[in-house]
Formats: sequence, C-alpha cells, structure tokens
Amino acid sequence: MKKTTKRFVGGIALAAGALGAIGAVVMKKNNKTGWARRKRAKTPDAWARPGMEVVFRAEVMPGRHTSERTFHVTSLLPSGRVLLDGVSGEHTETEFQPIR
Repeated sequence: MKKTTKRFVGGIALAAGALGAIGAVVMKKNNKTGWARRKRAKTPDAWARPGMEVVFRAEVMPGRHTSERTFHVTSLLPSGRVLLDGVSGEHTETEFQPIR
C-alpha cells in the first residue's frame, strides 16, 4: 500500500473509534433510556419461591431423614440466597437437593 492510503485508512479507523467512544459516553449520560432499562426488564430466574419446601442434601445434614431435612422458604434475597423457617442463616441453591 502507498503511504497516503495507509494514512487514509488509519484516519478512518481513528474516526470510527472516536465515534464509538462518543456514543458510549452519550449512552452512559442518558442512563434512563440506555442500559438500565434493559437490566430492569429482565426478571432474575429464581430457583425458589416463598412458601416452597426445600430439602437439604444428605451431605449437609448427615444422619437425618428427608423429613428432618425439609424446610419452608420464608424469603428470597436479591443475591439468590434464601431464608428458611426454623433454620438460621442464609442458604444457597447448592446446599439443597435438586428440585424435580
């Protein structure tokens, strides 16, 4: 390629990058109609609901029968953890048997 062609192509690439950066800044400033709306539109896929029965895995509570490892979900936290009726603390999905 000739030197002038290289400069021309480089200038176009630089201009395209600048336009992309300006567009990103404009979208960030106008956050109400940009990315935030798309984030709020999605509802998180909740693996448990309040009132559901969940069963701890046998590895978590060894020596107890299934009925002794079954608890009711009282609330689902934004982090995806749950609070249970009769058990203290927050618990994750991995502590329970898979829901069939």
